[in-house]
Amino acid sequence: MTQWAARLLLAPTFMIAAAVLVKGYADVGDGFSAGVIAALGVLLQYVAYGYDLVEELLPVRLALPGAFAGLLLALCVLFLPALLGDELVTHYPLAGTKPVHLGTLELITAVAFDVGVFLLVFGAAVGIIHLAAHAAERGGE
Repeated sequence: MTQWAARLLLAPTFMIAAAVLVKGYADVGDGFSAGVIAALGVLLQYVAYGYDLVEELLPVRLALPGAFAGLLLALCVLFLPALLGDELVTHYPLAGTKPVHLGTLELITAVAFDVGVFLLVFGAAVGIIHLAAHAAERGGE
């Protein structure tokens, strides 16, 4: 029953994380919360299926490179304005200019920052979960 519920809840967990990530810059929510929600979905898979099966099914080995990519993206969004002569954490497009839209989503640098934070939090949390599950698996032998 636990495995069935874990399999059933994985996709909705990622969908909720994506919704929180997208709404993060305009309303309540952000990349940090989305990363934690998505990591909880992966944790549920570890609890339900165990270390070995999750290692085969989910690409958890990409967690650490994803965390570093998120850190790099967030730092670029933070420091790129300084290279352009603006203050740190200046978001583009600047006030008074019209942003590019992807459907109803405004493509502004705050979205890129949120994606970077999401990747960092999700990658770090999944990496920690992976290490803890690996230690528990080795301790059981």
